[in-house]
Amino acid sequence: MRIGITLGDVTGVGPEVALKAVAAESKNDDTQYVFIGDEQILRRLNKKLPTPLTLSPIPNSEFRIPNSSGRFFITDPSGTKMSAKLPPGSAVAANAAMAALRAGTERCLRGELAALVTAPVNKEAIIRAGYKDFAGQTEFLSGLAGAKRTAMMLLGRDDRDRWLRVALATIHVAIKAVPKKLTAERVALAIELAARACRDLRLPRARVAVAGLNPHAGEGGEFGDEEIRMISPVVSAMKKKGFDVAGPLSGDTVFYYALRGDFDAVVAMYHDQGLAPLKAVAFDTGVNWTLGLPFIRTSPDHGTAYDIAGKWIANPSSMIAAIQLAKQLANR
Repeated sequence: MRIGITLGDVTGVGPEVALKAVAAESKNDDTQYVFIGDEQILRRLNKKLPTPLTLSPIPNSEFRIPNSSGRFFITDPSGTKMSAKLPPGSAVAANAAMAALRAGTERCLRGELAALVTAPVNKEAIIRAGYKDFAGQTEFLSGLAGAKRTAMMLLGRDDRDRWLRVALATIHVAIKAVPKKLTAERVALAIELAARACRDLRLPRARVAVAGLNPHAGEGGEFGDEEIRMISPVVSAMKKKGFDVAGPLSGDTVFYYALRGDFDAVVAMYHDQGLAPLKAVAFDTGVNWTLGLPFIRTSPDHGTAYDIAGKWIANPSSMIAAIQLAKQLANR
């Protein structure tokens, strides 16, 4: 198996957590890893590992990854020589991160990689670098792959091995725009993909809870009518199609019931409704999984952490979990 790992924004902790995670996880099997990003920065950091990885370069001119008995590869699609002292959020780093995402996607679509794990990027830096329509890696990868029916799922477990799996009906949208962006089609798609994810994970069931948009799921229309007008009809329609789905349920209690095992996944209506409880129980080990792509893509559930970049203190647990999930799905 061959897993690709983009280094993300190299002025953040992406290269560090990628190296640490691969060094830890590579001991468990014979998976090959292809780092995609700046070679010189990765090599400098590699020397800090207790046992440095043996990195084999793949020239930018190589259209395909060569067959090799090696375990660790590095390819630099941007070809830009980067200073070791780039400021956080540098446009040079942002452009390189986008080049890595594009190259990783292309190699997945060509079947060279079994999965793609993406290190964190910074949206603000990427937009400043000229990508005015960039909303996030999920949306960018979906566009590159021509995948129009995708959703973001965040999953992780607490210290008692209790899981939360949360699919989002809307992703990177301002709160004031959520009611307009939230459609019956988006809710239905999130339910469908959440149930499919449960099956891909080989769970014994795929019971999905759907959160309401408003406090107390609208309180019978007192706090908004989206539940009555749109969410409830979608849930009823999905039940008729054979999905094991319940809702809309109040957003302040649904995650409690999911965490105790009543549901296998939750469909949240907007970003923070779903991510706040997930990060509360699995801050260090949460994983972002893009559902509906024609290839496997996961990523750690944290940002670039500019404040600790370069200090060699970043926790690789979320990246390790992202790699483990990618391998688990690829094996199936």
